[in-house]
Amino acid sequence: RTKCILANPSPEDWKRISVMSRHTLSDGKTPDSRITPDSFDMHLVWLAPRPKLVWAYYREEISWKWYQREFLAFLNENPQLKLLREIISLALVENMTLLCIEPSPEKCHRRLIAQKCLELGKNLQINIE
Repeated sequence: RTKCILANPSPEDWKRISVMSRHTLSDGKTPDSRITPDSFDMHLVWLAPRPKLVWAYYREEISWKWYQREFLAFLNENPQLKLLREIISLALVENMTLLCIEPSPEKCHRRLIAQKCLELGKNLQINIE
């Protein structure tokens, strides 16, 4: 499943995995005090979008469609693809929740990661929140 990292943990989350590049406020420097070590079990920064892509989207220099295309291309690169396959293998034996700061999944990379996992691992079931 996927979820906002600020949402209360629930028993259905099982292993909570942050896919954020860092746990800071929007300035990219100040630690976000709402996110504590108890907010997640694992932090996979390698699945976070490249900073230039994120900033271009937040500054409205690129559209969501462009962001999505670039991020999916990033996921298709070898290091990320290998990590996705490892996550899929783990997800087949243990439930997990991918976490990011966005309140909803519509325009969040956690949804794109989950959908890519579903594409690669046909036996997965995904709940996108």
